[in-house]
Amino acid sequence: MTSLEAWDGVWRRNQHLVAGLLRRDPSLRVLFVEPSSDPLHAALGDGEPRLGRGLRPAPVLDGVAPSALWLFEPTKWLPRRVDRSADERWARQVLKAARSLGMTDALLWVNDPRGALLLEATSWPALYDVTDDWTLAERAPAETRRTRAHEGVLLRRCDEVVVCSPALAVTKGAARPVTIVPNGVDTAAYARTHERPADLPTGPVALYVGTLHDDRLDVDLCADTARAIAGAGHLVLVGPDALPAGRRSRLEEAGAVLLGSRHSDDVPAYLQHAGLLVVPHVVTPFTDSLDPIKLYEYQAAGRRVVATPVAGFRDLDDELVDVVERSAFPAAVTRLLVGAAAPDGSRETHAATDRLAAIDWSRRVDQMAGVLVGLTGKVAP
Repeated sequence: MTSLEAWDGVWRRNQHLVAGLLRRDPSLRVLFVEPSSDPLHAALGDGEPRLGRGLRPAPVLDGVAPSALWLFEPTKWLPRRVDRSADERWARQVLKAARSLGMTDALLWVNDPRGALLLEATSWPALYDVTDDWTLAERAPAETRRTRAHEGVLLRRCDEVVVCSPALAVTKGAARPVTIVPNGVDTAAYARTHERPADLPTGPVALYVGTLHDDRLDVDLCADTARAIAGAGHLVLVGPDALPAGRRSRLEEAGAVLLGSRHSDDVPAYLQHAGLLVVPHVVTPFTDSLDPIKLYEYQAAGRRVVATPVAGFRDLDDELVDVVERSAFPAAVTRLLVGAAAPDGSRETHAATDRLAAIDWSRRVDQMAGVLVGLTGKVAP
């Protein structure tokens, strides 16, 4: 699998699906290709330069056979404008790692569009799993052209294309069949009552959980909201921080509390003990392509939600979810946060049990297994 995210403590779609499939089929082996480490970019920015960790066994997972999952983090030595063969070099590294594990007759699962280079270099059956429409993201023209070229290859030549949202089904399915496999949530983790995290500020909390990134997060709206609720409560953001330093400072100066990344096992506690959950997202063609994982996490937490009219939330029929225009967002958060009952960590029972079961990651694993069995017959249905 070529992934857009590293295998770490913040579990996203790829980790849940891969782990679920490995637990289902003890004979399955997976090479999980992480994004390349970019020490030069880190040195020029505010990151810590380091080399890629290369090929290594994954951490031990309950129910997964030892050596069934391997991780590979390459190193990107130079930017593409200097090294015109950077992507081809990446593909050769990935294939070398696969061969070292004896994976010479494999299934190619592409999430990072660069996987098109592996598709062209092998005769392996291939699946393209589209979770974000990066052709619509605001990027440099050269990067956008490269992404569109890679995706064109994948849409034409992959045996199966899976998308996570109805919007992606329309755009990616315009010229070929696609299968929708939405995102999900570990509902069992939210069925338990968790203690209040020690680093949550005292008093009412309006909480956002997710990666802090300009592609999704409306930083200016967050700053306005933090100022609007000052004195009544705190706006708290939990998740990996991918913001430029100036944008991060804008949030902190407005009074927002940035807690940083937290292990996925700890996230339910933050959601359960928030007075209000918020989705201050920008509304763009890119965000309209998404199926936000927080949609399912927020539902499982059973707390009141205020969201801008973004995909997923704007069409949700749920009495706990208020969808408001951007201009009304700070006032709505203030009103509902002040009136919210102090959370005790328990989940509201408005959602039917079968409704929550339908959004569990185990259901998504079932769906993905059905797609894979049509490709290889190696994964039990």
